[in-house]
Amino acid sequence: MLAKINSLRVALFLAVLVLVAGGCTPAGPRALLAGKKYLDAGDDAAAAAQFQIATTLLVTNAGAWNYYGVALQRTGQPADAAHAYQMALKYDRDLVEAHFNLGSLWLEQGKADGAAAEFTAYTLHRPNDVEGWRKLGAAQLKLGQTIPAERSFSSVLTLKKEDAEAYHGLGLARVQRGKYHDAALFFAAAVKQQPDFAPALLDLAIVNQQYLRDPKTALVHYRAWLALTPRAANWDEVNTLANGLEQSLAAVPAPVAVAPPPPKNMVVTTAAPPVMARVPVPVPNPVVPKTSPPPAHPVVATNSLPMQVVTVPPAPQIVAVAPPKVIAAAAPEEIPLPEPEPKKSGFWHKLFSPEKSATAPRPEFLEKGLTPLPSPEETAARARRAAEPPAPASFARYQYLSPRPAAAGNHAAAAGAFTKAQLAEQAEKWLDAEQWYQQAAEFDPAWFEAQFNSAAIAHRLRNYSLALMRYEQALALRPGSVDARYNFALALAAAGHVPDAVTEFKKILAAEPNEIRAHLALANLYAQTLKQPAAARPHYQQVLALDPQHPAAADIRFWLGANPE
Repeated sequence: MLAKINSLRVALFLAVLVLVAGGCTPAGPRALLAGKKYLDAGDDAAAAAQFQIATTLLVTNAGAWNYYGVALQRTGQPADAAHAYQMALKYDRDLVEAHFNLGSLWLEQGKADGAAAEFTAYTLHRPNDVEGWRKLGAAQLKLGQTIPAERSFSSVLTLKKEDAEAYHGLGLARVQRGKYHDAALFFAAAVKQQPDFAPALLDLAIVNQQYLRDPKTALVHYRAWLALTPRAANWDEVNTLANGLEQSLAAVPAPVAVAPPPPKNMVVTTAAPPVMARVPVPVPNPVVPKTSPPPAHPVVATNSLPMQVVTVPPAPQIVAVAPPKVIAAAAPEEIPLPEPEPKKSGFWHKLFSPEKSATAPRPEFLEKGLTPLPSPEETAARARRAAEPPAPASFARYQYLSPRPAAAGNHAAAAGAFTKAQLAEQAEKWLDAEQWYQQAAEFDPAWFEAQFNSAAIAHRLRNYSLALMRYEQALALRPGSVDARYNFALALAAAGHVPDAVTEFKKILAAEPNEIRAHLALANLYAQTLKQPAAARPHYQQVLALDPQHPAAADIRFWLGANPE
């Protein structure tokens, strides 16, 4: 439906016009009635001319403006049509047809935010209109509002259980979530309801080929799509792809990805997968990513080529079709180190060892929140430190790999290895966990969580060469991840690449000036390793400015007092 006309009040108004048509009808109503006749007859240009007269004479008539918008939209004048619909809503906010027409126009023009607002207003007034919910769901998907979108498509199925378009919309959302089996179920449901529904057939073929690695099933659906009439504009391209797929199936059997056998003493359970374990590394602890779904894959456009896709945001679980369970990475949680090191005296041990007892601030100063002046012992200690040879002029530099973002791999096999890594972590089998995380990262190189956890556990086990490589691969996937870059910088420092660690911390602060972890870590490097107190001072001061109650605040204040400008 291109556009909706008017509500009951306008219909009654037109009836009145008909009754007075034979008499001395005013010019405005006469033009409105003539425009309606032209519109019904399909003469949209003549209708637009009459509605222009009507809106000039009946400026506040919302129905006239809505008709004018319909005529303008049909004659290919979208900007003027949008203005006409907006004028209709200016004079009558409850004219639901104008909401629908304006939403449809903006959806066609790619203005999904405006379209969603108009369809929301429409469905509030017409909650039983299937078309309104369909269009609202489409607009919400384009905006990334996947939870409301799936609710909209589910509302369609509540009103019309056999709606193929709603099943197709739900399938598109599931593809973006990485739940390809679920998506295939929804696309198949759409085809079941409407066997000649071309978008669902084509997308079902593509999901089976690209994501489920089932070329035989994909070929069946490609052939079904190619048999539809009339032929689509991209029929030749799809036919070429299907022929190539058929030849490859005849030549070589499709390989099946098999996860590697579990390590010795590995206990595999059939229960639901446990929550993923967080993998900290030596102090200062690296961080782990917040809960996030597996990396989103592109979703096939309704009328696109099989290998041409458009991105649709991830969507939540819905109830229209019961999907199978899919393994996904959850948020990590901290666990103890396998072999805790003997407790050190922390910050002061690193800064002033072995003079800690002579230099630490006395309790009475800390209780009063005061920063004491250096004691005679501290003054002597400072003199000794000044006489020490300077820090090495150069450090081993890290050879950056600078990888490009990896392509998606076998995510199903990666998810299986990832779950086994979680189980190994819970059993405190650290080397086994490291092995399975590496497998997960290799099966699907584009899965950020697999790369990140693989790096973090290698970091924890002091396998710095592997950790640094995996951190770089994670950062190639998400350059803006503060957690990944922070861990990468810590690993660089631990591996002796101090200047490179400084560079990475500075990158964090350039993007996030108030990232307190980076300020503290950078200050520690300047003060402890590089022996550059002047460079450390502003970062310590920034830590206090951002969090005066920071656990290291007392130590920082004492250091600042012991190292005046």
